[in-house]
Amino acid sequence: MSDDRERLRAAGLHPSSWANGPGDRYAAHSHAYDKVLVVARGSIRFGLPDAQGHEPTSVELGVGDRLDLPASTLHEAIVGPGGVECLEAHLPAGTLGSSPVRHPAGAW
Repeated sequence: MSDDRERLRAAGLHPSSWANGPGDRYAAHSHAYDKVLVVARGSIRFGLPDAQGHEPTSVELGVGDRLDLPASTLHEAIVGPGGVECLEAHLPAGTLGSSPVRHPAGAW
């Protein structure tokens, strides 16, 4: 986790961490800020119920994967069978663009 934390800090972000147990869920919601999330341990699936007017999609994230979620993006989540620990940083709305972007581990 410390490598990913350092990579986020090197990019000017200030990550905090959080964790959830297997099968925990987050109902659909959005934020007024842009969010950068990196999986440090375990897995989580984010549902995007209204991905810019397109069919609903989902994004699977495992260790090292990063998800950039712009402000006002409606999303929900379910934690994988081994639980999850994530690093999360917030940015002013509009910093990340207008669409969610998944960056595979090692590619960001």
